[in-house]
Amino acid sequence: MSGQAYDIVILGGGTGGYVAAIRAAQLGKKVALVEKDKLGGTCLHRGCIPSKALLRSAEVLATTRQAEEFGVIAPEVSLDFTRVQSRKDGIVAQIHKGVQYLMKKNKIDVFNGIGRIMAPSIFSSRSGTLSVEMPDGSFETLIPEHLILATGSRPRVLPGLEPDGEHILTSDEALALEALPDSLIIVGGGVIGVEWASMMNDFGVDVTVVEAGPRLVPTEDEEISRELDRLLRKRGVKVLTNASVLADTLRKDASGVTVAAEQKGERVELAAAKILVSVGRAPNVEQFGLENTDVKLERGFIRVNGHMQTNIPHIYAIGDVIGGLQLAHAASHEGVVAVEHICGLEPHTHEAHRIPRCVYTRSEIASVGWTEAEAKEKGFRIKTGKFGFKPLGKAIVYGENDGFIKVVIDADKNDLLGVHMIGPHVTDYIAEAALAQLLEASPWEIGSTIHPHPTLSEAFAEAVLAAEGRAIHI
Repeated sequence: MSGQAYDIVILGGGTGGYVAAIRAAQLGKKVALVEKDKLGGTCLHRGCIPSKALLRSAEVLATTRQAEEFGVIAPEVSLDFTRVQSRKDGIVAQIHKGVQYLMKKNKIDVFNGIGRIMAPSIFSSRSGTLSVEMPDGSFETLIPEHLILATGSRPRVLPGLEPDGEHILTSDEALALEALPDSLIIVGGGVIGVEWASMMNDFGVDVTVVEAGPRLVPTEDEEISRELDRLLRKRGVKVLTNASVLADTLRKDASGVTVAAEQKGERVELAAAKILVSVGRAPNVEQFGLENTDVKLERGFIRVNGHMQTNIPHIYAIGDVIGGLQLAHAASHEGVVAVEHICGLEPHTHEAHRIPRCVYTRSEIASVGWTEAEAKEKGFRIKTGKFGFKPLGKAIVYGENDGFIKVVIDADKNDLLGVHMIGPHVTDYIAEAALAQLLEASPWEIGSTIHPHPTLSEAFAEAVLAAEGRAIHI
């Protein structure tokens, strides 16, 4: 079969896919990238970037409403949601142009079409043959030496609460809202759910969060969950934990929706203009010919080793489609690991516990490593240190001194096992903790690092010192 031969073909042009393509091009490989929609994928167009643009507008609105505390008089503060959405769209378009430029700069062949792995009987290389259906109905045939699957994910749907674009939304539809609802029920108190709860609350929407588990953001340290719960309730968000929505009670009409939830055996009636379903993301493993390979799945996700390699040696997979931490920066890292392994560079194996996790609520959450409970389950004898933002000069100046930083340390080896933050702008300095963990820095080394004053980062040093009884400002 005739076709265009490539060293590496990447199926999916999201964050992980395009980063992998750039790294492969840097290493001198001939690279093709296949994307059926727009370069940048979910993160750029339906996830990280647009949601953070909206969150920033919500944060500015909340800050402006508190302006008098700073001696700034701003009467008649109002929100123009059309302009909020326009700003969001402009940011996405700007970054999209930047990604397109990077593809041209690195001489990466981009195929805007639907890629499909062909049947084994016509495989022309060790990784198979990829057929790409172009928008005009024509087909391109790509013959890769290595194939990287970066097909991403989509919002999970609950039976009986399927999105209709009007009453029932996922985050995809919510990002395209033309007007804010008066009230919103959010089903799911994970990362996406609490971000939308924080945002909509700041926009003035009456928000109720229904979480089936015992606490919000259940993958975070339990103390972080409790603090977020407290802060959201303090702002007026209604939070129902250990509660399940009864989909068969859903009713829709011109005024909105009503639905019942069961909480600890009791029935709770809920009503709102709209429902946002936020119960995780499902991997895109269908409709691109995966069944034409012997690639193995595990719990619905593509199974890979520490180098992102599937059980088929010349087929790799990265990003949301492999499960684990479904984060854009995780996908980017995985893309680099996959490419460098293909090129024989022996990269570090992928270690999920070293990947920082960020939640862009107000206050923000950021963490890396194991929670206190996880460390104990793994058999570590631990010690912890915690430092709140209330006495910190920069936090007081900002008027944002809720929250704390907590560290989990191996009491025997003095290794940093985990760092968990909730407070102002913590997503901007969790990287210091990630670097400290990667370099196996001891509490003494972190605490002896001079942190400038006044900064919010001082809280990290104080938390580490607190684990040894040496914190200064407690």
